[in-house]
Amino acid sequence: MDSSKASPVKVLPVGLDEDTEEYASLSGLLQEFTSISSIDKAWIFKSESGTGSQAMFLISQPNLLANKQRKFLMSTSISKDGNTSNNVNFQWVPFPVETTGVSITVPSPSGSKLLVVRNPENVSPTQFEIWGSSLLEKEFKIPQSTHGSVYADGWFEGISWNSDESLIAYVAEEPSPCKPSFDSQGSKDKECTSWIGQGDWEEEWGECYVGKRQPALFVINLNSGKVQAVQGIVKSLSVGQVVWAPPVQGINQYLVFVGWTADPRKLGLKYCYNRPCALYAVKVPLYKPEASESDLKSFDESTVVNLTQSISSAFFPQFSPNGKFLVFLSAKASVDSGAHSATNSLHRIDWPTDNKPCSSTKIIDVIPVVNCAEDGQFPGLYCSSFLSKPWLSDGCTMILSSYWHSCQVILSVNVLSGEVLRIIPADSGFSWNVLALDGDNVIAVCSSPIDVPQIKYGCLTEKVNNTTRWHWLNVSSSIFRCSEKIMSLLSRLQFGILQIPVKDVSDCLTKGAAKSFEAIFVSSNVNDAPDPLIVFLHGGPHIVSLSSFSKSLAFLSSIGFSLLIVNYRGSLGFGEEALQSLPGKIGSQVLILDIHLLIISGVIITNRRSFTHGQDVNDVLTAIDHVIEKGLVNPSKTTVLGGSHGGFLTTHLIGQTPDKFVAAAVRNPACNLSSMVGVTDIPDWCYVESYGTKGKTIFTEAPSAKHLTDFYNKSPILHISKVKAPTLFLLGAQDLRVPVSNGLQYARALKEQGVETKVILFPNDIHAIERPQSDFESFLNIGVWFKKHCK
Repeated sequence: MDSSKASPVKVLPVGLDEDTEEYASLSGLLQEFTSISSIDKAWIFKSESGTGSQAMFLISQPNLLANKQRKFLMSTSISKDGNTSNNVNFQWVPFPVETTGVSITVPSPSGSKLLVVRNPENVSPTQFEIWGSSLLEKEFKIPQSTHGSVYADGWFEGISWNSDESLIAYVAEEPSPCKPSFDSQGSKDKECTSWIGQGDWEEEWGECYVGKRQPALFVINLNSGKVQAVQGIVKSLSVGQVVWAPPVQGINQYLVFVGWTADPRKLGLKYCYNRPCALYAVKVPLYKPEASESDLKSFDESTVVNLTQSISSAFFPQFSPNGKFLVFLSAKASVDSGAHSATNSLHRIDWPTDNKPCSSTKIIDVIPVVNCAEDGQFPGLYCSSFLSKPWLSDGCTMILSSYWHSCQVILSVNVLSGEVLRIIPADSGFSWNVLALDGDNVIAVCSSPIDVPQIKYGCLTEKVNNTTRWHWLNVSSSIFRCSEKIMSLLSRLQFGILQIPVKDVSDCLTKGAAKSFEAIFVSSNVNDAPDPLIVFLHGGPHIVSLSSFSKSLAFLSSIGFSLLIVNYRGSLGFGEEALQSLPGKIGSQVLILDIHLLIISGVIITNRRSFTHGQDVNDVLTAIDHVIEKGLVNPSKTTVLGGSHGGFLTTHLIGQTPDKFVAAAVRNPACNLSSMVGVTDIPDWCYVESYGTKGKTIFTEAPSAKHLTDFYNKSPILHISKVKAPTLFLLGAQDLRVPVSNGLQYARALKEQGVETKVILFPNDIHAIERPQSDFESFLNIGVWFKKHCK
């Protein structure tokens, strides 16, 4: 045989079976979905001609080969035809510009300058660049002896230009403390006579903050390049989200920032709004362009004032355009209940006219927590961020995005009257996200589970009776361009948002908890017979699956699966009563069938126990039964997929209802709370979700035997002996939220009892498994796994 003519050996991706025929075609299709870009941020600038405006979009696209997100900027000129709101024109530049090595981009208030931060992790120095319209104007290299990397994670991140654009306040890692040095006396090796010790261990803020100990506040003078740390802030505070307070006589004197306390310890902060925080004001030196070093007031004279002592949570500070008031979000419902996320509230502080903030400032409620809304009415505020410039020209109306049941919507909020208006078209089922304001007009992105994102331009109009209305225009753009193949596949799909009545409503339920919950259903519009079903379950549990475009889920829809995306009670967007109905009722519920005393051969039997479905498990089963009863799915080909708490639900479902699912896939699932509680960065989560609000008060770092038993009884591992469904595990080895040992224990136990099991371990991934290659491999394997078991 001529070896040169032998067929090449087919090398399969890790985790794929040799007999899998679909892997090549699915891989190519998933790459096409993965390559679709997304918009991270947008900024609007006044046009130099004085007519129209300029927009700049920060865009990201996964780079699978480099295993990083490719970032680039795309610019456009915006013009409108005359005074009509029926036409707007975007003139895009021919090509985007890649921003290699850039971690943060922040325009100045006037839009005439651009701050670019090049901020490689743990590499000195951090580089600040100040760009003008056509050239690099200034460049500063800041050594690690001054501070570590600048925070760019969107939570601690805070970069703020002052009013005359001579100073920038920002948050960066405090310099590392000196570590002890030890001599090796008597060593014959003259080149190695000492070594650096480890020093004291310092706690971090958990998941996503490995290697980051203490975010601190700094100010750079752009005239001199001088960087100084803001003094007077106690070490027990971690700071973020800094903004300059209004200037007095043209000079900025105060910074407002968010501070998180580390008392008694730093629990995981990522995705956790239940950590107490407050707004603080700190006085800083009176910088002047002509001031010398000796002219500056000492930072030691700084005073720090807690502006929000009367409320347990305050973040995202935002000054009104005229500087007369400060608004902020609060997660007090989350802090007070212990749930990691809950319904937000919005508040206002009238800034003192003498510009001397004090701790007794009155906090005014603008939007309170909504417990239970009437049908069709505003369900409460669920806002994950503010725009850098969210104000309409009246100076008191903010534009922001919020969750409204299973959709993301755009709201206008008058922070003086408290009026909240939904400004997008009603009943579309699409999700909308605001990107930037162009005067009194809005640039947004709109999408659905089967529609790739599209840029929209919203024009504010008024009727004769002074009722404001919004007219929305489509904007032509190549940003979200995808192949004809993907567009053809998506055109064969349809979606709807289903109302799922609560099963077995009891008198003990609040009104909000007894209301219907929702599920997003995606299916083919061309097949006569129902496709196999994937039940998708979000994590949290207090987050929400939105009716927006997801590349991963659209891929699964396109390869022949219907999707049932369940927003079980406890999800965000449905009011606080519905959300708070879940803690204490997750997973399994213990039922005492009878209580008696029998003495048999000296053994005392006090009771018999049984288990029933927890509320979240029951809601998912109710949703599945709902679509089965309507004939929308094939009940013999039902699979289930979830991550984190969604993985907790997935493994509960295959254990509690073993004949309902033909296959399952989980990403970093919480399978055994009794072992998780001692190693997770959020042990309080185990207590609150298992016991309800009571869990906040009984939380301890040393769980009792009873606590551990209760955690075990709530966990999927309790039901593992009944599992039949082949299960795929996707695990991040660096996960601090649900450490990898949790999923591995469950997977090994499944293998032990003969259940088909596959484990893919990503050695460098954390809880989200979101590095491009890892995310790609995850969903490729999920697609192949479900295809294999739904034949």
